[in-house]
Amino acid sequence: MNYNSFFKKELQKFKDQGLYRNFKEIDRPINKFPKAEETNGEDIRDVEVWCTNDYLNMSQHPEVINETVKTLLEIGTGSGGTRNISGTSSYHTALESRLAEVHNKEAALVFSSAYTANQSTLWLLGKKIKDLQVYSDELNHASLIQGIKNSNATCHIFEHNNVEHLETLLKNTDPKLPKLIVFESLYSMEGIRSPIKKIVELAKKYNTLTYLDEVHSVGLYGSEGKGIAVEMNVDKDIDIINGTLAKAYGQMGGYIASNNNIIDYIRSFAPGFIFTTSICPSIAAGALKSINIVSMAEQLRIQVKNNASIIRQSLDSLAIPYIDTDSHIIAVMINDPFLCKEVSKELIDQHGIYAQPIFFPTVPKGLERLRITVTPKHRKEHIENMTNALDKVWTKLSLPRKNTKKILNQ
Repeated sequence: MNYNSFFKKELQKFKDQGLYRNFKEIDRPINKFPKAEETNGEDIRDVEVWCTNDYLNMSQHPEVINETVKTLLEIGTGSGGTRNISGTSSYHTALESRLAEVHNKEAALVFSSAYTANQSTLWLLGKKIKDLQVYSDELNHASLIQGIKNSNATCHIFEHNNVEHLETLLKNTDPKLPKLIVFESLYSMEGIRSPIKKIVELAKKYNTLTYLDEVHSVGLYGSEGKGIAVEMNVDKDIDIINGTLAKAYGQMGGYIASNNNIIDYIRSFAPGFIFTTSICPSIAAGALKSINIVSMAEQLRIQVKNNASIIRQSLDSLAIPYIDTDSHIIAVMINDPFLCKEVSKELIDQHGIYAQPIFFPTVPKGLERLRITVTPKHRKEHIENMTNALDKVWTKLSLPRKNTKKILNQ
């Protein structure tokens, strides 16, 4: 077999479908955001960033930076090992204790990423709980899907946010079999909430464990930014919550929060936790500082909500189609991979607006989009600049203007 020929042909197929990804080199100097610097060869230019996951700009918060640097100078750059072999510090345990408090759980466990936390936890549950039946929302994140697939557990996929379909699947399952419902509180590519209360009710009715991914809601919703489960007062009814340190908290790493027995079980048996180096103590310290700041940052959450509302009003006036929700994520729909790339290219090349095109496998084919995210540092003039640029590109490329798709949050 000619291996290089195989890889080359597969990549060409990908490119022919308009699915090949090109990375933008974006540097974000402190105190300039949402302005940033794009490097293209030897050229450097200023752009406005409209697709960051650093939702509250915590990665550049002076107190977070100071705490991170202070710990870095005291402890060094690395953790020294796995959690079991010299890689657990007081910074890790303090962070896990605080994360448990955030989600009103008994314990928490920090992983190198939320992807790893999801994949490792779901893999383990599917492998170890005999005959486990997993019920997964069709729009679940890749990390959730991969963890379930790798476990070889029986998986039932229910239509997105369709509790009637979910109940039908539960009804048709032997009541004696163990069950797990896996879903998200806020779906990252649509900005749509899940009907979390109704799913919890079904879980109680059918004696089902629940696994909730809160990565795009923690820090932004609920009292003290504790997430949508807390906002909806169902946090105590969720068995396992997954979260991230890399979005609203502006650091890196992921975690799960649950009761003592579940956390100890994952800690003791999940290879993705056991056999990897722990996060750097300086990152743990910075994350803890960020969590404490975010818990008191209600005004930042209000600013994000207000900014998102202003953008939606502007898009409505321009008849630019998007999925209408009440979240900080605004999916501007284009529905063609080549056009989506062209819109993104026009925005950055002609207007200095950086909004990354989103296409398969991140979203289904035919539902390509720009995923606009807003932060407290986006001001009125930035919003006007971005929406005016979208309007001009929409006109230049003769894209259809239509009514927005209304999505009712449950």
